[in-house]
Amino acid sequence: MKTSSISTLFFILFVIFSCSSAAFADDHDDFLECLSEEFHNYTSISRVVYTPTNSSYPSILRFSIQNLRFTSESTPKPLVIITPEHESHIPPVIYCAKENDMEIRTRSGGHDYEGLSYVSQLPFVIIDLINLSEVTVDAEQKTAWVEAGATIGSLYYRIAEKSPTLGFPAGVCPTVGVGGHFSGGGYGTLLRKYGLAADNVIDARIIDVNGRILDRESMGEDLFWAIRGGGGASFGVILAWKIQLVDVPERVTVFTIHKTLEQNATQLIHRWQYIAHRFDSDLFIRVLIRRVNSSQDGRNMTIRASFNSIFLGGIDRLLPLMQKGFPELGLVREDCTEMSWIQSILYFAGFPMESYEVLLNRTQPSVRYFKAKSDYVQKPIPVNGLEGIWRLFY
Repeated sequence: MKTSSISTLFFILFVIFSCSSAAFADDHDDFLECLSEEFHNYTSISRVVYTPTNSSYPSILRFSIQNLRFTSESTPKPLVIITPEHESHIPPVIYCAKENDMEIRTRSGGHDYEGLSYVSQLPFVIIDLINLSEVTVDAEQKTAWVEAGATIGSLYYRIAEKSPTLGFPAGVCPTVGVGGHFSGGGYGTLLRKYGLAADNVIDARIIDVNGRILDRESMGEDLFWAIRGGGGASFGVILAWKIQLVDVPERVTVFTIHKTLEQNATQLIHRWQYIAHRFDSDLFIRVLIRRVNSSQDGRNMTIRASFNSIFLGGIDRLLPLMQKGFPELGLVREDCTEMSWIQSILYFAGFPMESYEVLLNRTQPSVRYFKAKSDYVQKPIPVNGLEGIWRLFY
């Protein structure tokens, strides 16, 4: 009787799997047929559509995966990847996905912690914006149009090409795509002076669910507000952002001071929480925390806090501000380095100060497996709370 039950269960599972596989194939074929009808140009569609039978499919899929957790065989894969070369390639994809009950994942840089720009539990297609990555800077008007497939590194590079005294308040990782970064808010080292990246977006182009291309005027202020922080993919496919560039001095100052637990790191972090928001708006200090060896033989471990900073000005103006506002850190002139704003981008990214061309590279130096969370606290973490966090590092 037991053997019969197992056989019946196996048969049911086999039928379900077979039906699911058939449905998967049908979705794939129906979507491609719809797409070919909508494109009206076989040469055009063949250049931008990749299916699992295409030899380039694996490399296209993996290129912008920034977390190796999502490269496993068990990770759901898209039925089709589309890499549009023009914005007119996108409305047919939206239409055909709707017609075939398929989800759309829009990928700019692929940095989402949970892979949401290229993973779904339902049948889905990826619109990979890698080919829509042009950056056009107008230094005279202090504005730029940035296509959603561009990275913030390429944006910084193009700004610096035009002017040494213009910048933009976005993140520190150059390979992050502007499509997701700006639509999620986008915070970085200039936020205390100029706010988030989204605060400096003055126009946008988006394709809605009906395939219409809208700008700020035609989409209306409610939608324009929503895509600047609410996640652009929730409302359509972001094509491009128009941004307001910001003024930066010819020379900025950076420093990084390391303190271990034995060097009073806990008390310094606790103090930093109470004063960081009161610093001069030209001063940004973040704290990076990691576990390190506390002895040369590597047998003992400790926590190291790195106070990582940029100041929009010279050393001579920074030192008195730090002496007044955060003397406990013990900053001295030898800790500081003056450089251009674009060099500070390399500094925060951990790149050598050799060539700005590295900012045009879409691939990270290393990609790893990780699980990450981010959150905000509404009041400072007490000392015993910090000490509890340190215990999680061991």
